[in-house]
Amino acid sequence: MGKKWRNKKKPQNGNSGKVDEGGRPIRGAGYEDIVKENKMFEEFYKKQGIVPEAEWDSFMETLREPLPASFRVTGTRSQSQALLAIVQEDFLKMVEKKDGAEAEEVRHVCLPWYPDRLAYQLNLTRMDIRKSEAYHKLHNFLISETESGNISRQETVSMIPPLVLDVQPHHKVLDMCAAPGSKTAQLIEALHREEGAMPAGMVVANDADNKRCYMLVHQAKRMQSPCFCITNHDAANMPTMRAADGSRLLFDRILCDVPCSGDGTMRKNADVWPKWNPANGSNLHGLQYNIAMRGLELLAEGGRLVYSTCSLNPIEDEAVVSRLLADTKGAVRLVDVAADLPGLKYSPGLTSWVNFSKLVDIHRAGPLQAGNSGR
Repeated sequence: MGKKWRNKKKPQNGNSGKVDEGGRPIRGAGYEDIVKENKMFEEFYKKQGIVPEAEWDSFMETLREPLPASFRVTGTRSQSQALLAIVQEDFLKMVEKKDGAEAEEVRHVCLPWYPDRLAYQLNLTRMDIRKSEAYHKLHNFLISETESGNISRQETVSMIPPLVLDVQPHHKVLDMCAAPGSKTAQLIEALHREEGAMPAGMVVANDADNKRCYMLVHQAKRMQSPCFCITNHDAANMPTMRAADGSRLLFDRILCDVPCSGDGTMRKNADVWPKWNPANGSNLHGLQYNIAMRGLELLAEGGRLVYSTCSLNPIEDEAVVSRLLADTKGAVRLVDVAADLPGLKYSPGLTSWVNFSKLVDIHRAGPLQAGNSGR
């Protein structure tokens, strides 16, 4: 998912986003104190029609629930199957044994759309696992297996963009806004999926934030891949690279997981609730467009670019894609990838949306048209 656009000013004295009736921050308020209500949010997204009216109440209830923990088994095809057998045996033993009265039954669900049954979701949150003594062994198990590279603790939705990018061992891959690196690790795994020879392709992971690039280094160490490098550039002005023969380097696959308002992360970032307003997304539209357009300029003919955010806002999503299609004048087509992830529950993108960042002047955009090929 796209990284949440963060203000560098951090709350002081325990402020966490909760405000009083006058809009002043309440000192000492924690996540558990945040009221998960925002009338402007509800008004905006009801107008957008992002979910059917009959599902609205269920949608809002889900947003108020904590995000379940999830993980996937890593490695090449043969390695991952061997690791899966080990993880299943150890993990099942772990979840069947409950330590203490406070431990509820731990259930795991195999994600049906993830290839080879390698991804799982728990009915616990990461906070449940980390804070509760009842799940101490489970927590240690997940930590140790992650550090050894056997599993990757990754949000379920974060696994989707690398899958639909469809990376093959010979592909040159660019991850434009890569930190903290969970998707990057998934791309590297895809590059090394075949046994035997070293892949002919490579992964270039870029991030504009120098400090966040160190997070990429930490992720990459687990992968031990020589077909990987990290760059530190503004993605919207990503420089042109040259191959050994001096020719311009174009990429077969590009992941464009842009900075965004992050309002799709409410289940794990409760401070989004009191801070949300329509301008959050509108203010980022230009940056998102510029990054994606630069990605298209670096994409090889016949290649594929996946654009993603962790925002619900069509101004950050469909509107950016629509503008890209219009401005490239037929050089780029929208690809329907629904068949790539059988079993995934999803809703089609919007074909029209309302932009009212100032709650005035309604503007309707034209429909998106899906084609069947890449650039």
